[in-house]
Amino acid sequence: MAQTLSTLQQLFADYWPHIIFVLGLVASASAAIHAAMTKSDVRAAIGWVGISLMSPLAGPLMYLVAGINRVRQTQVSEERDKTIAPYAENGEHTQASIDAISGAQFHSLKTLGDGISHFPLLGGNNVTLLQGGDQAYPAMLQAIENAHTCIALQTYIFDNDAEGRKFVDALSRAHERGVEIRVLIDAVGAKYSRPPIVHQLRKRNIPCALFMTTPLGWRMPYANLRSHRKILVVDGHCAFTGGMNIRAGFVTSQANQDADRDTHFRILGPLVQQLMSVFAHDWAFTTKEALPYDIWFDSEYEATPPFVAGRCIQSGPDRYIASTHSMLLGAFAVAQHHIRIQSPYFLPDQILMGAIKTAARRGIRVDIVIPGTNNLRLVNYAMMAQLDQILHSGCTVWLAQGTFNHSKLITIDGGWTYIGSSNLDPRSLRLNFELDMEIYDRELARKVAGQIDNEIRSAKPLTLDDLRALPFRKRLRNRIIWLASPYL
Repeated sequence: MAQTLSTLQQLFADYWPHIIFVLGLVASASAAIHAAMTKSDVRAAIGWVGISLMSPLAGPLMYLVAGINRVRQTQVSEERDKTIAPYAENGEHTQASIDAISGAQFHSLKTLGDGISHFPLLGGNNVTLLQGGDQAYPAMLQAIENAHTCIALQTYIFDNDAEGRKFVDALSRAHERGVEIRVLIDAVGAKYSRPPIVHQLRKRNIPCALFMTTPLGWRMPYANLRSHRKILVVDGHCAFTGGMNIRAGFVTSQANQDADRDTHFRILGPLVQQLMSVFAHDWAFTTKEALPYDIWFDSEYEATPPFVAGRCIQSGPDRYIASTHSMLLGAFAVAQHHIRIQSPYFLPDQILMGAIKTAARRGIRVDIVIPGTNNLRLVNYAMMAQLDQILHSGCTVWLAQGTFNHSKLITIDGGWTYIGSSNLDPRSLRLNFELDMEIYDRELARKVAGQIDNEIRSAKPLTLDDLRALPFRKRLRNRIIWLASPYL
């Protein structure tokens, strides 16, 4: 045995370059074949095949870590269908027609939503717009303080700071009252503060879990697939959702004049049922615990007028990977007058960009608001690299002034609004688990449009001349960063 081991060691010492070369070729070919056979996007397939073949050692390793979709589409979708069944089947407020609410032009968009989302379009909802942490956090904390039966909280970032600890304290008091609580935080987002808030939650015996992690703690293969959803459901009849994480940087009392801005929403009515079902699925997928319908949902809706019709659109790297992408393509196609888009990270793919540009060329007014100062420098570089395409088509791009605005808002012709967690970038549209809502209501659309217009009033228009005036080294830098935009 010792002689055999010695012989093998000698062979490796003599031929290790050849052995590594062969192993590199095998790994490179295997990764390239896997990418070609499993990727549905030809650009992604070409990119990964190229990386694997051109870099036989590093390429397959990169593909192993970031390129493989480890969320099995069929299994996850089947689990989702089982989890949402009791929630989706208990809705009695289906809205048959939106013609009288938003106009006949949106009828085909509703039909599109019927095919994309397994949730029906429901009327009888009250949706309240909340500005930043100054309005959203007190409302959320008050709901938690008033909880009697259950609290479901899901977020991407839950910082261990002054605001985060307020939520932990409120959850702890609810736990002491006997309220059932489940907290789900993304495994990557949990690392935004040190030490992670999860230690505080576990110390208070509050049931919590990290989305997309493993029992052994090896998270790298899952780091590219994140839950970006923001959901708070209290007692099954009051919910909050939108684009806001939990961190002190959104509160003026903590960050003073440097506080970041965002938009969140309080939901009352049957839409809460859909939000809870999304949380229930994600919790079951993460922990294998099924949350009973009779405990986690209250059929006694407390919504009061004005009412809106809406539904949840969830997306992620599973069977619903193209949900938001498809909804936005349909929305831009039915636009007749005005498209307003506000996004902190505006990096649409060529298909979505084509739809926006086509709308502008049809004579539709298209206003796109992006931050003048972005919190992610690399994303900002990539954004600047492709905005010339948007400007050439006749769209207007506005650089918002003031502090960073994290809002994700879209309105079409004052009758349809799209709100939630999705950014208009490749990560949100293909890699993240996101949650959005389409709302048919002219009053809410007016409020959201007014908020975007207020941002435009103090914004600076970006022109082609501005882009051409950038030094060559900056334009080259932007284009190089833009090449990596799918993974920023």
